[in-house]
Amino acid sequence: MADPSKLYSHIEIKAPPSPPPPPPSIPFSTDLAAAGLQDQRIPFFRSRSRRSRSGGDTWVISVFVILHVVAFFATMLVNDCWTISHQDCAFRALGRLSFQTLSENPLLGPSASTLDQMGALRRKFLTEYHQTWRLFTSPCLHAGAIHLVINLCSVIFVGIHLEQEFGPLRIGVVYILSAFVGTLVAALFVEDSPAVGSSGALYGLLGAMLSMLIRNWKIYTDKFAALASLFFFSVINFILGLLPYVDNFSNIGGFISGFLLGFVLLFSPQLRKVAQNKGDLYEYGVNKVSTKLKLKQKLDRPVLRSVCLLLFGLILGGCLLAVLQGVNMNQYCRWCQYVDCVPFKWWSCKDKATSCETMVSDAQLTLTCMSNGNFRVFPFTNISQARANDLCTLICR
Repeated sequence: MADPSKLYSHIEIKAPPSPPPPPPSIPFSTDLAAAGLQDQRIPFFRSRSRRSRSGGDTWVISVFVILHVVAFFATMLVNDCWTISHQDCAFRALGRLSFQTLSENPLLGPSASTLDQMGALRRKFLTEYHQTWRLFTSPCLHAGAIHLVINLCSVIFVGIHLEQEFGPLRIGVVYILSAFVGTLVAALFVEDSPAVGSSGALYGLLGAMLSMLIRNWKIYTDKFAALASLFFFSVINFILGLLPYVDNFSNIGGFISGFLLGFVLLFSPQLRKVAQNKGDLYEYGVNKVSTKLKLKQKLDRPVLRSVCLLLFGLILGGCLLAVLQGVNMNQYCRWCQYVDCVPFKWWSCKDKATSCETMVSDAQLTLTCMSNGNFRVFPFTNISQARANDLCTLICR
């Protein structure tokens, strides 16, 4: 009889292989921390190679910089210190492009009459002559070469980074609207001396940079370095605004506008940029939600964005109406003039009318200030009335 134990064959049963794990899903949010990416951090100031891989464009900032440079050279050509000042200029080797003397313009720039001619702000031009076109030309002008270099270096440093992060369209809107609102605020405080407000656009970028840092505080690794740079550019340009012809009130208006517009227009950085070096698996997850992410960004924090947009609209409309009505805020704030000016022996912060007695004899021109009795003799007589007013202002200080 056969052994029963041999009637059964040994059968090995193998378990079916387990399916591969699905790609990790990424929660749907514009806030990286809320999306489960708490360990993902990016530097605020990324290296040039990382910026080039993100594909950011910087043509808007480049266009603005070129326009400012062209406008300044055009201003100096119109100024023609070599002719109007009879070679009494700073850096005379530049010929027609030479600057007015430091006693007349400490920023190495044109005369006051040239700034008026090119479109600077002055109260009588707005209230008496109703030249509202100056609201659009003033943001394009710079008071001097020092003002131009410091302002444009700041714009390039801040603006290029913002444009690469958020695109040229939104940064262009922030730049233009901040410049215009800054000019409107400057027009409310401007006195009877020329003032340019080109720094209002820069402060708009700085305000947008601050709102971006606040909104995405958990993302950046070097946020304190970013705050330090923001503080540095704000302070150095504000100090520059204490010198003649540069308006600090446009800086204040531009900063407030940029801060509000930053919350309205500048969304969180795209997840794709964060995931550049995280491998194909992570990139797959980002691509899967990229379309929904863009929609979510448009609907993100509607209350905050609506409030900021409303406040910006009120500021824009209120300032525009006040400027058109000829409101002078200096009548309600006597100390506000020191926000825009520091008294010095070369200039005065008081808005006072100047008049001079003119006497011509022996190919010499003598101007005598009627208010303080100071006089000065010039070895020429062929000057325009606008240039005579410039010299009279210098004598009456």
